[in-house]
Order: sequence, then C-alpha cells, then structure tokens
Amino acid sequence: MTALISAVAGLASGIFIRSLFVFGWPVPVFLGILAAMFTIAYRHAPRLSYLFSALFISFAALGMLRTIGADAPLPADFSRDVGNRVSYEGVVMRDADVRDATERIAVRVRSGASSVGMLVVTARDESVRVGDTVRIRGTLDIPESFMDDNGRTFRYDRYLQSAGIRYVLNYASLSVVTPAPWYSLPSALSRANRSFVRGVQAALPEPHASLASGIVIGGKSGLGRELQDEFVRSGLIQIVVLSGYNVMVVAEWVMLVLARFALPRRATAVVGALALLLFLGLAGGGSTAVRASIMALIALYARATGKTYAAGRALAVAVVIMLLLNPLYLVFDPGFGLSVAATAGLIWFADPLASFLSRFISARFWRDALATTLAAQMAVLPLLLYDTGVLSFAALPANLLVLPVVPLAMGMSALAGLTGMASSLLLPTLAPVLGLPAYAATSYVLSVAHFASNFDLSALIIPPIPFAYVMLAYAFMAAVCIYGPRGMLKISPLWQRST
Repeated sequence: MTALISAVAGLASGIFIRSLFVFGWPVPVFLGILAAMFTIAYRHAPRLSYLFSALFISFAALGMLRTIGADAPLPADFSRDVGNRVSYEGVVMRDADVRDATERIAVRVRSGASSVGMLVVTARDESVRVGDTVRIRGTLDIPESFMDDNGRTFRYDRYLQSAGIRYVLNYASLSVVTPAPWYSLPSALSRANRSFVRGVQAALPEPHASLASGIVIGGKSGLGRELQDEFVRSGLIQIVVLSGYNVMVVAEWVMLVLARFALPRRATAVVGALALLLFLGLAGGGSTAVRASIMALIALYARATGKTYAAGRALAVAVVIMLLLNPLYLVFDPGFGLSVAATAGLIWFADPLASFLSRFISARFWRDALATTLAAQMAVLPLLLYDTGVLSFAALPANLLVLPVVPLAMGMSALAGLTGMASSLLLPTLAPVLGLPAYAATSYVLSVAHFASNFDLSALIIPPIPFAYVMLAYAFMAAVCIYGPRGMLKISPLWQRST
C-alpha cells in the first residue's frame, strides 16, 4: 500500500504544481534524473526510503508531463474569430445541459487542421441528439473565470477545459444537418435518456419529476434556482447529481440481482460490467460517476477471480487511471476532489467511528448510518469550505434522514420512469397512479431539504481560506489514518485470494 500511496501522491503533486505554475519539459526531466539517482542509490543501499522517494519523484514527473500535454494552447484557427459572429459545422458530443430558458450543448467543431469543443448557448430545443451533425451560428467567446456569490474565484475556463470545451458560442442558433446514424450507441443512449425523462414527467409533477430524474440518472437543471439552493444549504446536493453514491447503489443492485442466478463467476462479472457501463453511458456520467464505476469494475473483477476486494487500493488505482486520462480533473473539477475525499473517508473513517459509536448507540442500523455520514462529511469538509464557503450545520441530520431512503427513492423513481414510458403508449392516465410510490419518496426528500435549509443558522458562509489550511487538514487526517491507535490505513494488496 505504501508504494501505491507514493505513486498516487507523486502523480497528484506533479499535476497540482504544474496546474498552478506554467513551465515546460525541463522541470520534469530534472525530476526524472533525480528519480534515477534515488533508484541507483537504492540498488547500492536497499533502503525503502530511497525506493519510495524514487517512486514519488518519478510519478511527479509523469504528472507534470501529462499536464503539459493536456494544457494545449487555444487553436489559432478559431482564436482569430473570437468576438465575431461565426458559423461552424460540428457533431454534438453529449446531452444538453438544460436551464430555465436556454440549454448548453457541447459540440465538437473542426476548422482546417484544428478540432475543438465548443459550448453552444442556445434556446431550448429537444430535437438535438448526441451524434447529430449540426450547423451552429453565434458569437465566439473564450470562457473566463468569475467571482461567485461567496467571494471565491471559479476557474470556469479551466473547468470547461477539463470537459474538453475551449470556446463558448453565445446567442447561438442551431440546426441539425445530418441526424446521428441509427447504429450510433451514444445516440441510442441519448434517446433512451430523454425517453426516460419524459416517462418520469408523465408520472410525476414538478419538482418531483426533476428530482426523480436527478436521483436516477443525474441532473439538477429542472429544480430551479431556489430549490437548488435548498439542497446546497442542507448538504444534500450530492444526491441530485449523478455522484459516486448513485453509481454505488446501482452496482450493488446489479451484484444483488446477478447473485440470484447460477452463473459462472466470470460470466457474472462480464454481465455486471456491461450493465454498469450501460448505466454510465445512459446517464452521461461525469468524473465522480466514472471514478465510482472504475472501483465497481475492480470489485466485479475481484469477484470473478475469487479475490477479496480492497477498497483503499481500488480508490488509488481509480485516481491514477483518471488523472492519467485527464489531469485537469485534479484542480479544476471540484466534484472529482469531493468524490475522492468522501470515498476515502468512508473507507478509512467509517469502521473506527462505528466502533466508537457502539459505546453509545446499540442499534446497528443507526450506528452505521451515523458513522458513514460522519466519515463522509468530515472528509469533504476542508475541501468543501475552500470551494464553496458553505458550512452546513444541517448536513449531518439531513443526510442521516435522507441517505437511507435514497436507494428506495432511486428504485421507485426508476419504476416511475419506466412505467411512464410504457403507459404513455397504452394508457396515459395510468402513469400518475403508478408514480405514487416515487411521489411519496421524492416528497420526503424535498421536505427534508426544505426544512433543513430554512431553520435559523442552517448554513454559515465563511470567507475564502488559503489552500494551505486544506492541506494541513488532510495531512492531519492522513496522520491519524497512518499512526492512529487502530492503524486505519492497512498495508494490504489490492485483492487477496479468498479462503
């Protein structure tokens, strides 16, 4: 485990430093030479400190090189058109982000030898699908950082860059030139996604329909600004977007269903992996969902090969894979950092907290619920305060009341969407009746969010804090994990042979 931690810490450190300071390849080359010197020293005097130092520095250099490669300059073929009305032809990359009056569609555009992602801000038009070739017209702009309501600077340009977007096309119009081919899997998943949303809307009124869609396949656009603020202040916003928790619930459902069939282990793993990837594609998951999916796939592999799953190592492997694929996630995608921190808290803090709470709480269900909620909240708090400044005093009780209900709400909402899709073809008036269980579950979640966000001092806004405080907080947590009385950070392989 120590070697893997050295690699992950080195990779993250290299990416972090290169994300904040601009420099070229000489720095990582120097680090590579330094790592080689530590390796030579280890061969002459085999001390673990030399080995781990070489590993840390090597991965730090790798992280820097990967970030340099990902941090490409803006293409000149497009930059000269910034500020002008332009017209391009491109392919829709993913489903639109629907707002109250507009929608934002990611389009891959090619001009000359350059290909770039653009965010097209246009009027709502549900006729556009993933994979469609479209003609877009609008004013080309470069996204910029902005100051949020709490006095924090949000690097919107870099956030979009982490999603493959380099330009914004404002005041745009969009028309379909060529529909996506019938065999396009992304287009088919997009159509299924929209059909499910329409099924939910047929079965449930707003805002229950938007909440149900968000719980199952992610998305908070239909909730409205006021309701979104309630979920933020109550600390429940993570259940509305497609987070790692949603994917974990789906993965557990898949494993539970497959366990009832007498299938060989390898066949079970393949079917489970395909089902999980299908759900991820259907929901168009972001970085948090991808991270959770990688961990779930590792768990399926461990089950297929008869090995014991080690969540800590699986998290480290998932982080390495994702940062190598896209190093911009680390600094410029807040959801990725919060997801990793919450998962780490669940892995290393939940069991010790449950053991401590057993002295005061005899009921195992509430003891485990409180321990997992505390573990996740403690782990994300430093990063959450740095990113948003929202200190929610209601988050702990609100999550305790809601999280045990989320799997049920997901199941009922999925059933409402499917029955809504079927009843719209057969008997439209039947959809609201079949959606009553989902209505009850979402009503409960909405009530908790509303109540928790509206009592006095439900949340406190703190001024911006230096990132050094965040690092000190996580250094303290890591020290507790490593040197704590229970030795929470076990040195164990990614998986072991089952006995």
